[in-house]
Amino acid sequence: MPMQYYTSATYSARTSIGYLIKRAHAQLADQLEPALESRGFTLTQWVVLMHLREGMALNARVLCMQLRHDSGALTRVIDQLESRGLVSRERSRRDRREVQLQLTATGRETVEAVIPAVVERLNTALVGFTAQELDELTRLLMKLTALLEGEAAEDAPAAASAAASGDAP
Repeated sequence: MPMQYYTSATYSARTSIGYLIKRAHAQLADQLEPALESRGFTLTQWVVLMHLREGMALNARVLCMQLRHDSGALTRVIDQLESRGLVSRERSRRDRREVQLQLTATGRETVEAVIPAVVERLNTALVGFTAQELDELTRLLMKLTALLEGEAAEDAPAAASAAASGDAP
């Protein structure tokens, strides 16, 4: 059995890794939102643009899963970005039911123009860290993410099997 870091007797939400990550995310969002709003973006719009820029998601379904966002709300965000000429929708050549998203040339230029403001806010938020500490924090968060994604991948076949057999809750 792997080492147990938490116990029921000593567990505190305030020191839980989930709480601390969520709290840090909220604080970073609070730091980024004014810079984005001054450039006409919400945080969600910015995250969608960055996912498209980085190739982390190519369609609304994947974006919804990655962002844990409601499909209807995300469709409205994509509609807004498309109406501004920043994102385009295109039917997949492999599967006509799938609509792929991509940044337009204007969208790419806009993202690149906003990145310096985002970088400035992030650097301000991280001013208390040394480069070594930030490298270590990044490494540890990537490790945690990979471990959790691995667990999710391992659980998926069992969940699919249970659903197929009618044993799913």
